[in-house]
Amino acid sequence: MLIRDEDPAHLSPYLAQHRDNPVDWWSWSPEAFAEAQRRDVPVLISVGYSACHWCHVMAHESFEDRETGALMNRLFVNIKVDREERPDVDAVYMAAVQAMVGRGGWPMTVFCLPDGRAFYAGTYFPKVSQGNHISFTTLCTTIDDLWRTRRSDLVAQAEEILEHISSQDRVPPATSTADIAIIDGAVEALLGQLDTTDGGFGRAPKFPQTMSIDTLLRHAARTGDSRALDAATLCLDAMASGGIYDHLGGGFARYATDNRWLIPHFEKMLYDQALLIRVYLHAWQLTGDARHLQVVEETIAYVLRDLRHPLGGFFAAEDADSEGVEGKFYVWKLDGVRILAGSDAAAAIDWYGITEGGNWEEVNILERVVRGDIIRPEAVERARLALFEARNQRIRPGLDSKVLLEWNGLMLASLAEAAAATGNDQWLEAAVETAEFLCANLRDANGRWLRTWQGPTNGSAAEGQAKILAYAADHGAMIDALVRVAEATGQARWLDEACRTADSLLELFWDDNGGGVFTTGSDAEELVTRPKELMDNATPGANSLAAVSLLRLAALTGNDRYRDHAQRIVDQLGEAAGRMPLGFGHLLFAVELSTIGSTEIVITGDRPDLVDAVHHQWLPSAVLAWGEPTDSPLWDGRDERGADGHAYVCHDRVCGLPADDAAMLLTQLER
Repeated sequence: MLIRDEDPAHLSPYLAQHRDNPVDWWSWSPEAFAEAQRRDVPVLISVGYSACHWCHVMAHESFEDRETGALMNRLFVNIKVDREERPDVDAVYMAAVQAMVGRGGWPMTVFCLPDGRAFYAGTYFPKVSQGNHISFTTLCTTIDDLWRTRRSDLVAQAEEILEHISSQDRVPPATSTADIAIIDGAVEALLGQLDTTDGGFGRAPKFPQTMSIDTLLRHAARTGDSRALDAATLCLDAMASGGIYDHLGGGFARYATDNRWLIPHFEKMLYDQALLIRVYLHAWQLTGDARHLQVVEETIAYVLRDLRHPLGGFFAAEDADSEGVEGKFYVWKLDGVRILAGSDAAAAIDWYGITEGGNWEEVNILERVVRGDIIRPEAVERARLALFEARNQRIRPGLDSKVLLEWNGLMLASLAEAAAATGNDQWLEAAVETAEFLCANLRDANGRWLRTWQGPTNGSAAEGQAKILAYAADHGAMIDALVRVAEATGQARWLDEACRTADSLLELFWDDNGGGVFTTGSDAEELVTRPKELMDNATPGANSLAAVSLLRLAALTGNDRYRDHAQRIVDQLGEAAGRMPLGFGHLLFAVELSTIGSTEIVITGDRPDLVDAVHHQWLPSAVLAWGEPTDSPLWDGRDERGADGHAYVCHDRVCGLPADDAAMLLTQLER
């Protein structure tokens, strides 16, 4: 079906942006490929996402141009894909792009045979040729000429590309069992790649690399290694002080285009907020430094204020552009700050480094010029509030209002963990509402999780629509999220939901031959190859999510099936994680859980003092059972009620003496 003919209320915002293009965009569907077969023309697949600046640029230059649209309609069947809805499609063709040009990105442009096999792929193509970059229209006519005159060459190239991308998911057998030395080696590798001046790893563009920072924090907590803690703190302070952080409204942009984190690519993604909340929370728990907690509080405030559906789910992203200009919503002129901040202007100008000439394209991106010194004095805080209120009168960046299960799972896990650690009841209430919303609205009649929900931002859930079978990463993220909600609330139902989700993950996605989980379920449509997400990227990979969540769930339930499957992933990928820690940051957490072992804490009766004592510690390898008993060996014979309750600290199912008070409990945990 052409996207212009679909119900606009249920289109993703990205597809909706292209409804009125002169291009006859098809949705991803068998019918589109059948149409290409009938017409005997190639398929052009364009993949992007709503908050992508260069996707907008290519759309304005080419897809909104009538002559270009007519050319595309004549030569190809054109398919538009939202990569966030269809990460399986994105993964297959991104591998083709990387095979051909050595790197990937969005917008992604792929030319395929009518059976879906790619024979040429790239990213952004300009309207007019620029240097070594061929113009998009010239590329289209060249592809058409090759299709008519040298089709056999295109078919041969498609076969070669398919073989290459199919081989990328084959994991060589592990030569040894994973052990803690992998973590030590990974930490040394990370320290060797650290930018010791500006934080982060490597040169610009710089992404947050939250999972690697968390690896450093866990290592510091376990070993007392000050080098790891200093490196993590350098990264966190640099990001929170730079322009990548929204100093007025909280939250982080997707990445920085420069070395010192000043100039962001301005879109704000839900998954970044989720992962950054988590790592700043852990830094606060480890160090007690208030500046880390301030970032947690302000980022959660941003998400709850600007990315939350009234019914409980979280929206995917905010755009980089407003009024067609990248970053316009966020930047300032010196005179404007002087007027709006009044008597506090001088303090704000000094604090944020605001100048007449600006620090980016003659305007100012706010930054904290003294790195790490982000606890605002009163005058600066008054100025911040004045600027924030004035900014709220501007036209906001576009909102990608779809609710994605995986990203909501990441955010839900972080929110529940933060609520428990800080005792913030409002955050906990929001976490429970989100879990309720996802369980009620992102499953089909048979209980099968679905990837995405789209509906009115101010309407009822009944007006929304969930679609697309959820992927392995969706399941892995939700297992962890549901376990975190169970640990925060003490309610058994969330652990039951986590077990059902884990059972579905293993039933639908497990690779019985090669081990690990495929991206797509056995009940999903077949693509030209069945992808398997091995490495972590901007978000944890499906296999990393599965390994971590299954290990934690196994510790709480005593289910060895979960543990055994997780261990197989760890054994397969552990060596690679030690060699390439930036590509396996979350998998390294699973290596730790499997080699160090889990600490299981059970608190019986009604003992909020003991529960709080655990919640307020950062215990990366620990799981907590309290409140409503579950069908787990952890609860066997432990039926104390009320104030007679105790805390039991166990390690790999071997338990110490019951603790009667918080001091005794903390002593056992320290051991």
